[in-house]
Amino acid sequence: MFFIDTIETEGLGNRSYLAGGATTAVAVDPPRDIDRILAAAAVRGVRISHVVETHLHNDYVTGGLDLARLTGAAYLVPAAARVAFARTPVADGDTVDVDAADALTLRALATPGHTPHHTSYVLEERGRPAAVFTGGSLLIGSVGRPDLVEPRLTEALARAQHASAHRLAAELPDATPVLPTHGFGSFCSSSPAEGEATTIGREKAANEALVKDVDSFVAALLAGLEDVPAYYAHMGPANAAGPDPVDLSTPPLTDAADIAARLAAGEWVVDLRNRIAFAQGHVAGSFNFEAEGKIATHLAWMIPRGKPVTLLADSPEQLAAARRELVRVGIDHPAAAATGTPADWIPDGESPRSFPRAGFAELAGRTSRAPRSTDAPTVVLDVRRASERAGGAIAGSVHIPLHELHRRLADVPAGTVWVHCAGGMRAAIAASLLDAAGRDVVAVDDSFEAASRAGLTVTTGS
Repeated sequence: MFFIDTIETEGLGNRSYLAGGATTAVAVDPPRDIDRILAAAAVRGVRISHVVETHLHNDYVTGGLDLARLTGAAYLVPAAARVAFARTPVADGDTVDVDAADALTLRALATPGHTPHHTSYVLEERGRPAAVFTGGSLLIGSVGRPDLVEPRLTEALARAQHASAHRLAAELPDATPVLPTHGFGSFCSSSPAEGEATTIGREKAANEALVKDVDSFVAALLAGLEDVPAYYAHMGPANAAGPDPVDLSTPPLTDAADIAARLAAGEWVVDLRNRIAFAQGHVAGSFNFEAEGKIATHLAWMIPRGKPVTLLADSPEQLAAARRELVRVGIDHPAAAATGTPADWIPDGESPRSFPRAGFAELAGRTSRAPRSTDAPTVVLDVRRASERAGGAIAGSVHIPLHELHRRLADVPAGTVWVHCAGGMRAAIAASLLDAAGRDVVAVDDSFEAASRAGLTVTTGS
């Protein structure tokens, strides 16, 4: 009898897996913080005999090499992936024994598309497919992006994705569970997952890679690709070089004077508290990336690579959680950290900064009344992605996606900036950037669905 445990990395929209039998198991696409995999193995009472990668990941730093070293497991990496460390190269058709007592084996299946070397793994029990780990190949309702390796290869890889999906559908029974790594919010996915679980049969009925001809599929896939997070450019090379063992230790603790000095030197100071607390009072010049939000994706996307970052948290637990999120994307050593409240982080004699929060109803009221001579112009700034804005946008609003804002602050027109996104979290990040630049800002902390209900004119196709 076999088991499969799913290890969620929600902040990055990924899943890793531990699969095995009574005594041994295999870890698939492990995250950087491998203690979660080790804990799952301890609960099961199994030894990890193999660690496998479906591909060199572009969206996170793998824990595979570290996990293999600690456990003594064989480290299986696609043979065509160019890496700088010793590993067991895997080619199409290779098999390994996972648990002999339970007759569990793992069979490699070449599925290029997400990367040229991408490999899926079929878990077989007594020779019959029990599940397939598809990494960034066949996802729930979609496939992995083909544009993360090299622009010149994008179309060829998109066609390879179509062929790989069809290979999986042709060679595996309809009842085979499909267990992807990406697709649960990851930017490695070409579209969001539709549901939490799927099978080969379900994908054959609904996945565009399996219901469209190759030319139609490729055209639609390429037309739907959005911007790639900037930090992705560093993940693949880090994984190919062999990541250092994970370090989750607490950064050096700092004080108000040092925080002020770091800000004056142009370093980033990131406040991890929730957006309500930040708006009410914060260190002037600091940025708000909520620990409860997708901090790894948004901070790693926006901060210049190598820029020193200081983390401010309301508790040691919040700091530790953010530290864990950030090592997954290669932000390994924050320059400093502090816990407490703004009163602890601001030099004596200075006051915290603040800015108002509002809903779309307040914005509608502001834009509908006749302006007074003393009013500053009202600027509505939309920081959603282009695909979101295409589905509806406030008439007259300015569009700068969040990940571009820190480089395009000068493009924001003069006036009081009412900044919004789809739900409030990205608007809070944007508001903190604008506030740090000295702009008058109002963070719209509301669902975009409320905009039209509030009386604002929402147009489509903007």
